Amino acid sequence: MPFSFRTGNPDKEDYFQLFQSTGWNPEGDWTQEMLHEAARNSWYIVTVYDGDKLVASGRMVSDGIIQCFICEMMVLPEYQNQGLGKDILSRLITHAKDKGIRWIQLASAKGKQGFYEKFGFQARAVDAPGMNLFLLD
Repeated sequence: MPFSFRTGNPDKEDYFQLFQSTGWNPEGDWTQEMLHEAARNSWYIVTVYDGDKLVASGRMVSDGIIQCFICEMMVLPEYQNQGLGKDILSRLITHAKDKGIRWIQLASAKGKQGFYEKFGFQARAVDAPGMNLFLLD
């Protein structure tokens, strides 16, 4: 059965399980409810299903005028290397272009920079790096 691509919000539990598969939440800082609300508040989200199973997702937040930020690109480990990430990223970029967005930003997971470079993303200059501030309890 071919994969189906959707733009609606995924099921809360399914999205949490997909997020957990990334290893980005080892301390459990992000609850199922928090991740569900984050997905709901996205500017645009693409989800991929194998039948009824959520297997991949990518989402963006945006001001709707100038810029957007790709928050997460996630593919279940057993579904990686099948082109799903490429399809999701292409759909995200197309949506941004269609809406007139001029600047797409993202933070790449370790070892994934080359994937994004294939789409034209460039690393920030060493003298102008991005920065983080995590406000966790």
